[in-house]
Amino acid sequence: MVSDNVLLDKSLKFAARIVKLNNYLVKEKQEHIISKQIIRSATSIGANANEAVYGISKADFVAKLQISLKETVETEYWLRLLILSEYITEKEGNSLLNDCLEIKRILISSLNTAKENK
Repeated sequence: MVSDNVLLDKSLKFAARIVKLNNYLVKEKQEHIISKQIIRSATSIGANANEAVYGISKADFVAKLQISLKETVETEYWLRLLILSEYITEKEGNSLLNDCLEIKRILISSLNTAKENK
């Protein structure tokens, strides 16, 4: 399950945590709106990163990573909202938020490197 690509590994593990969060939000909190939004954006991070790695060109690679970054920023928003609205505790939320921010840093670094190497 572990690959040589840190971004793909972290985004997959993060998506799995978000799937568990979604189950909790729906079953325990009867929350259906934000949970749908966050599962879409969070699972899209890794899906687009995977597409980027197997892209057909450098431009395709950059475009897919940019989509992953946008989805990461959206996921960050939904996590902050879940914390502020008290659907999840600050401790739970911050753990997920830290993972999200780490993925964001990796994506920004990868995009900067890809753009420098044009």
